Amino acid sequence: MPPMPLPVLLLLLGATLTFRALRHTLCRLPLPAHVRTDALRTWRWHNLLVSFTHSIVSGIWALLCIWQTPEMLVEIETAWSLSGYLLVCFSTGYFIHDTVDILISHQARASWEYLVHHVMAMGAFFSGIFWKRFVGGGVLTLLVEVSNIFLTIRMMMKINNAQDLLLYRVNKYVNLVMYFLFRLAPQAYLTHYFLGYAGQRTLGTFLLSILLLLDVMILIYFSRLLRSDFCPNRVPSQQHKDKFLTE
Repeated sequence: MPPMPLPVLLLLLGATLTFRALRHTLCRLPLPAHVRTDALRTWRWHNLLVSFTHSIVSGIWALLCIWQTPEMLVEIETAWSLSGYLLVCFSTGYFIHDTVDILISHQARASWEYLVHHVMAMGAFFSGIFWKRFVGGGVLTLLVEVSNIFLTIRMMMKINNAQDLLLYRVNKYVNLVMYFLFRLAPQAYLTHYFLGYAGQRTLGTFLLSILLLLDVMILIYFSRLLRSDFCPNRVPSQQHKDKFLTE
């Protein structure tokens, strides 16, 4: 077993506080005119700025981890690297921060889907952090952050009512490609791998149950994305008001 790089709790606390400090810093940036007139949009804008930063850092970091330790692609349970371990701790700190941010901002009801996702993600990542198993799986899961870069750009433009810009129209196609490459494909690969643990009483079985739940959520999000960006006439009118929170 590789040596413990740093005390785990200090790593998680440090990552969480880093994102908290980042949020306070980003809140000082000027807001788009359409955003600052609405308190909900203002909170969501700041929340997405932090998410955007996390996606850029974690997405690039995950790609570097796989480039440096390619055995993570096949030895999902046992492959380990210090960089991959720190990445999983870093992203867990983000999920802790975002969960706290949603709760203390009284947005739990509007953002309950994010809370469910974060709880499942943290439950899965803890296996890599505390037992040092499936770190490779955690890194592969974080490839989704490459897709999230373009998804977050899309959401921020929707909040700012910028859907008519050329950038939005270009990004929606790039976002669709990235969704396939870095969200659907890794998720399908990991699900296929973890199906080998079906019927066992192991940590892998627990992670399989989380993956299957995430599969359902991802497919729901994908259907929303397609309806919203490519079949807007099929989106019920009552969804247009606040669905920028989840679509």
